[in-house]
Amino acid sequence: MATATPYQQLEQEFRRLHAFRGVLAVLRWDAAVTMPRASADVRGDQLAALQIECHTLLVSPRISRLREMRRLHDHAIATPPTLVARIARSVALAEARWREAREQNDFGVLAPHLDEVIKLTRSKAELLAQRFGLDPWDALADEFTPGLLSHDIDAIFTPLMQRLPTLVTEAMEVQAAHPVIKIEGRFSASRQRGLCTDVMKALGFPFDRGRFDESDHPFTEGVPGDIRVTAKFNIRDPFQGLLGALHETGQALYDLGLPAEWVDQPVGQDRGMALEESQSLLLEMIVGRNKSFVSWLRPLLEKHYGAAGPEWSDENLYRHLNRVERGPNRMEADELTYQTHIGLRYELERRLLSGDLAVKDLREAWLELSADRLGLVPASDLEGCLQDIHWASGSFGHFPSYGVGAVIAGQLWESIREQHPGIEAEIAAGQFGGLFAWLRERVHSLGAKMGVPQLVEHATGRPLSAAPFLRYLERKYVSEF
Repeated sequence: MATATPYQQLEQEFRRLHAFRGVLAVLRWDAAVTMPRASADVRGDQLAALQIECHTLLVSPRISRLREMRRLHDHAIATPPTLVARIARSVALAEARWREAREQNDFGVLAPHLDEVIKLTRSKAELLAQRFGLDPWDALADEFTPGLLSHDIDAIFTPLMQRLPTLVTEAMEVQAAHPVIKIEGRFSASRQRGLCTDVMKALGFPFDRGRFDESDHPFTEGVPGDIRVTAKFNIRDPFQGLLGALHETGQALYDLGLPAEWVDQPVGQDRGMALEESQSLLLEMIVGRNKSFVSWLRPLLEKHYGAAGPEWSDENLYRHLNRVERGPNRMEADELTYQTHIGLRYELERRLLSGDLAVKDLREAWLELSADRLGLVPASDLEGCLQDIHWASGSFGHFPSYGVGAVIAGQLWESIREQHPGIEAEIAAGQFGGLFAWLRERVHSLGAKMGVPQLVEHATGRPLSAAPFLRYLERKYVSEF
C-alpha cells in the first residue's frame, strides 16, 4: 500500500477533527434539549475529553503548514490542554445553572459559576493576546469572526449608534399614524411547530438531514450533514417561534451550503459568526418581515392558526411584525432597537473580561445601562442579565457578531435587489430558489476562503459599510412605511 503524502496525512487528521467536532455539536444539542440537568458534571467530563482530542489534533506541528490550518493551530497551541478541559467543565455546569437561574428568576444561582467561567476565559484571552499581539478581548473575538477586531467593529457601530436614536424616534412617529390591531389568543406549541415546519420546508431546510426542536434558547448545532435547529415558543405570541426558526434556518442553510468538496478541511468551514448571523438576520429580519413574505405567509397562518379577521390582513400583519417599540428583551426586539441591545452587551462583556466589572455587580450595571441606552429598567433578572446563555457558555467576543451580521445582511440585501429585481415577486409566490442561489454562489460556497470584509466586497462589489444597512432601515421605517 502506498504511503500517504504529508498533505494526505493532514487531510486525514482534519477528517478526524471534523468528526470529533460533529460529536461535540450533537452532545451540546443533547445537553440543551433532552439531557437531565443533574448530569451536567458528567457531560462536562465527556465534553472536556472530546475537546482535548480536538486540541491534540490542532497542536500537531504539521498543522501549521497551510494558511487556514495554521490559524487554527496557532489558536490551539496558545491554550494548554488543562485549561481547555477546565473551561469545558465549567461551561457545562454554568449552562445548567443558567437554566436553573432562569426558572427561579435569580441571577444569584448563576453568579458563582459565571465568575469561574470568566476567570478561566480571561486566562485563555491573556494567553491568546500574548501569542498574537492583540488586546485580550480581540484575541477572543478573532475566534468568532477572524480578522474583524474591535476597531473595525467600532467603525461599524459608531455611525449606527449616532443615527439609530433619532431613527427610532422618527419611526415611532410615523407608525403612530398607522395604528395596529392587536393579535390576541393562545397559540399552542404544536400549532406553532407545524407552522415553522411548513415554512422551513418551503425555504429548503432538509428534514432528512436535520431536526427541529424546542429549547430554552434558540440555537443551531451540528455539521452540514446533520443540522439541529431549535426555537422557543410563547403561546401568547404567534410569531416568536416562527421568527426564531427563521433566524436559525438562515444559519442552517448557510452551513448546508458550504463547499461539499472542502467539508472536512478548515477552508470548507463557515467564515465566522458575523457571517453566520448575517444569514440568520437576513432571513429573520429582512426577508421574514418583508411585505412579499407576509403576503405568502398569510395562507399558512389560516391553515395553522385559523387566522381570520382584519387583524390578520396583510397590511396589519406587516405593521405588527415591524412595529418599533423600546423593550427590555433582545430576542423580541425590532430591527432598530436590536442594535442597542447588542451595544449594551458589547460594553458590559468588555468590562467583565477586563475585570473593571465584577460578576456580583453585573445585575446593577445592566439595570443602569438599560436605563441609559434603552430608556427603561428591566423588571426582573429574566428581562436583564439572565436573558442570554452566551457568557455562561464562555462566548466572549460573540455579541458584536449580531450587530455586524445585521450590517452585512443589509448590504447583501441591497445588492440582491439591484442584481435580481424580481426577487420580491418571487418571494410573494413562495419561490425562494433565486434568493438562495444568489447566496450560495456569492457567500455560502466560498467557505473560509477569504476574510469577512473581502467576502462582503466580493459578493456586493463594495467595501463593508454601515451605509447600506442604514439606507435600508430609513427606507423601510420612515420613507415607505
